[in-house]
Amino acid sequence: MISPDKQYESNTNLYNPSEIEKKWQSIWTENNLYKTDQLTENSDKFYALSMFPYPSGNLHMGHVRNYVITDLIARFQRFKGKSVLHPMGWDAFGLPAENAAIERGISPSVWTKKNISHMKSQLNLLGLSVDWDREFATCDENYYIWTQHLFLELYKAGLVYQKESEVNWDPIDNTVLANEQVDSEGKSWRSGAVVEKKLLKQWFLRITNYADELLKDLEKLDNWPERVKIMQDNWIGKSIGTNINFNINTNPEKKITVFTTRPDTLFGVTYLAISVNHSLIKKISDQETIQDIENLKQYLKNNKNNELEKIGIKTSLIAINPVNSEPIPIWVASYVLDEYGTGAVMGVPAHDQRDFEFAKKNNIDIRQVIIKDQNEQTQELDEAYVENGFLINSKKYNGIANTIAKLKISEEGVNNGWAENKIQYRLRDWLISRQRYWGCPIPIVNCKKCGAVPLNQSDLPVSLPKDIEISANKINALGDNNNWINTTCPKCGIAARKETDTMDTFMCSSWYFLRYPSSKCSTKPFEKNEINKWLPVDQYVGGVEHAILHLLYARFFTKALRDNELFDIDEPFKKLLTQGMVQAAAYKNNKTGKYVSPSDISDLSNPTDPIDNSKLEVLFEKMSKSKYNGIDPESVIKKYGADTARMFILFKAPPEKDLEWGDTDVEGQFRFLSRIWKLYINCAKDININSKSNSYPDKEKSLIKSMNIAIKEISNDILNNQFNTAISELMKFYNSLSNSINDVNNNLKIEALKTFCILLAPFAPHIAEEVWHLIGFKKSVHLEHWPSFNAEALKEDSYELVIQVNGKVRDKVNINNDMSEDQIKELTLKRPNILKWTQDKKIRKIIIVKGKIMNIVV
Repeated sequence: MISPDKQYESNTNLYNPSEIEKKWQSIWTENNLYKTDQLTENSDKFYALSMFPYPSGNLHMGHVRNYVITDLIARFQRFKGKSVLHPMGWDAFGLPAENAAIERGISPSVWTKKNISHMKSQLNLLGLSVDWDREFATCDENYYIWTQHLFLELYKAGLVYQKESEVNWDPIDNTVLANEQVDSEGKSWRSGAVVEKKLLKQWFLRITNYADELLKDLEKLDNWPERVKIMQDNWIGKSIGTNINFNINTNPEKKITVFTTRPDTLFGVTYLAISVNHSLIKKISDQETIQDIENLKQYLKNNKNNELEKIGIKTSLIAINPVNSEPIPIWVASYVLDEYGTGAVMGVPAHDQRDFEFAKKNNIDIRQVIIKDQNEQTQELDEAYVENGFLINSKKYNGIANTIAKLKISEEGVNNGWAENKIQYRLRDWLISRQRYWGCPIPIVNCKKCGAVPLNQSDLPVSLPKDIEISANKINALGDNNNWINTTCPKCGIAARKETDTMDTFMCSSWYFLRYPSSKCSTKPFEKNEINKWLPVDQYVGGVEHAILHLLYARFFTKALRDNELFDIDEPFKKLLTQGMVQAAAYKNNKTGKYVSPSDISDLSNPTDPIDNSKLEVLFEKMSKSKYNGIDPESVIKKYGADTARMFILFKAPPEKDLEWGDTDVEGQFRFLSRIWKLYINCAKDININSKSNSYPDKEKSLIKSMNIAIKEISNDILNNQFNTAISELMKFYNSLSNSINDVNNNLKIEALKTFCILLAPFAPHIAEEVWHLIGFKKSVHLEHWPSFNAEALKEDSYELVIQVNGKVRDKVNINNDMSEDQIKELTLKRPNILKWTQDKKIRKIIIVKGKIMNIVV
């Protein structure tokens, strides 16, 4: 309960957010207002969660948008009487912290904890209803002990393995990357470096074991954005097809396997294409061909981020088509990927556009085996025919629909031993090893006798060494620290060495949401009964850039730990909101490609470059230091207050859309809150005086209606994440309230002011709390219940009736609700616009749909 001793009287009519917000944040903290209620069997729970931040040092507007959206939802659900869990933590391991620490010559731990302290103070300025008692950072030993614990759980389940593999190497951050961390241009997701390939022994998680379930369960996620589900669907990349085995004529015992989803085109194969690293290349003896392949490898390495040419190298190798025994040349092709399928593809130029272009360039035969119509005459193709149709040039399958031929040719291959039905996925196992210091150590010991041995749970945590050396361009990795690395084998007891790789930081963030319900538990990572009560997360809010990385990994972790019987949930996040970016005006010189700071521009209405006087292009782009368009949240809060910043963020654009920053829009929200302040200041003078007030029934009726519309519409808008329209409804209600407040009875005045205050509170919690107490209430407004709307109050006394004659609209008229059908007919048939179309004609019938429409048939 909040009942400060201070009597709420205003010394000024001016809205002063800095004074109000500081005061209430202190009182809320002192009273533990946002401490999570313990769940009971009868509790209705709501778990609201933002993707936790990386402690970079400063809050940016993208953070503000994310956390304000989640806070609004959490506050609303608390008003609805639910027990709300709304926690916050820190995604604190990783390369940026390590690199920043190297630049400053300090420990990553010192740098990270300093940033956490600063960012937490900034977050507190927003007045978030966060339960800070559950806070943790992933770099805390009492957190990463449990990341190691869960690693061992996955190891026990057979989901962890180590193998030598060609991996993605980031030459700037000097570490390997998972496939998901390399963008479509072949660059590192974090450093932007062009990724190289290296052969290294690394640790993997068998996420592919769950490929089908991860794909199938996307159907359960009704409250996820469709584009996120499509991105995951495409990344998992399920293909249902056939493995075809082609014999090699130089070595009948050697086969090459090709995966295809189009066995119906097998008679149209005129070449096979293999990748530059395919095992068959070892069978090539011609030195000129080998050198050409090496040159192609170098070309591919140097052009990962460019549009690749369709380069082909013909080899001396010949394959035999199993369906017709024809010899087929084998080419090495630039477009064949090692990591997809078998590293070999069928070349069917007539029915695949990529193959068509490759064949044209390299003078390879193009044989059409599918036509659209059975009576169609074949002619030279200008492009590949990729539609369905009927087979030709396919021996006994001629004339059969290709959809049927797919099944029949596959069946023939399976029966004769040269084909196998196959389901294939684009998804590859998750590589989690990182060759850096600032991460969670992998709880494995390498023993010369026993090999890689998992530690016992009782040996955890494997702590990061504190005695580290930092030089100008590196921090000593775990492998450089002899005091730390030497240990004994938990299996045989002889001298051994700890694993020197650390885990990908996504390991830490793939389960953090499971920790919050029992964050103080010191004997296990989480308590099963708490997970089953609180999970899944009811509302998750974060950026769409994590659609594949974090969200896919978190779903995998949840399913894997469920199968280890650690809890019973299948999916971690019930409802997902991916908020858009916050953008601001940036000024670009198109001649130089450089951005110019607004502070260097003398006239922003006609911006020119101060160096060469070129006219600058004004672009709205994601806020960035490099583009000089970042807005410091702290400076905005200092000038306008947190409530204004919250209102602007929520009002400017729907949450899933990009938001363009505008100072005039921010000032507009400040003026709106100032008007609210003034209204309550004026009402506070006599709100509790039981004196007679002017009473005008029409204004009272109008205010009651406006109040109930606001309750209904704002409630629906919040539930549907339409916060901008909810604020519009709040503004409409304010206009009605301010126009009629002096002309309604005292009880209605109190009810309307109270209702408005509660409706405002999730959006602007500080001013709502202040004016709530100004009008005489003692407990916090945030402990109130959300109002229910009265459907009767929304009913109209009359409605507009649309009048048709023979189905065409001829007139409209206002009708009282209590009029009978006979009265409606008598009124409408006399109207001039209706007489014009019915006079001297026989009325055959009149159909009335009361409240909507009337049709006169003549």
